[in-house]
Amino acid sequence: MSIRQAMLAILEQGPMYGYQLRAEFEQRTGETWPLNIGQVYTTLTRLERDGMVEVVESAAEDGSDRTHVSYRATESGRSEVSEWFATPVPRTQPPRDELAIKLAIAVTLPGVDVATIIQRQRSATMTSLQDYTRLKRTGRAANPEAPEDLAWSLVLDSLVFDAEAEVRWLDHCEARLRRAAADRPAASAHATPTATPETSDGVAR
Repeated sequence: MSIRQAMLAILEQGPMYGYQLRAEFEQRTGETWPLNIGQVYTTLTRLERDGMVEVVESAAEDGSDRTHVSYRATESGRSEVSEWFATPVPRTQPPRDELAIKLAIAVTLPGVDVATIIQRQRSATMTSLQDYTRLKRTGRAANPEAPEDLAWSLVLDSLVFDAEAEVRWLDHCEARLRRAAADRPAASAHATPTATPETSDGVAR
């Protein structure tokens, strides 16, 4: 997920300082991917360096004389957002999947109970899936009236689909392991026996 472009897209709506931007991002995504405020300001600094945002001052919301250092998208920043929305997300470099890496390493190492890993992961994923499904039936996701509610509902749909796909993949992995285990004895039984060495007098030793 590109935090950079997401932040730029939100800044198109008007100037914001870091804490406002973080709150807007989390509200629009249902707090599914909480942002560290340090990450927000680091990204803003890089965006300013690249000419995508510019610094402006805004008055404090409490009516005091204080001002905040806020940021707004520049023309270059708005162009990057337009390109981001117009360009499909590439699948050529998928993000690292910790579960896939864990299972890939586990099947190559002796003494690792891969079946138990799969069973425990399936149980945990099913629990998450039940939680997501419960959220879909209640609250703001069940009746997405505001744009932010619809956004959260779409994010929740994505989480449900990912969890369902992970359960199917774990079932597939378990079936593959069973077939592999069943094939090993058959392969051993059809292996060519090693010839017994003989001495010069023809007697096997």
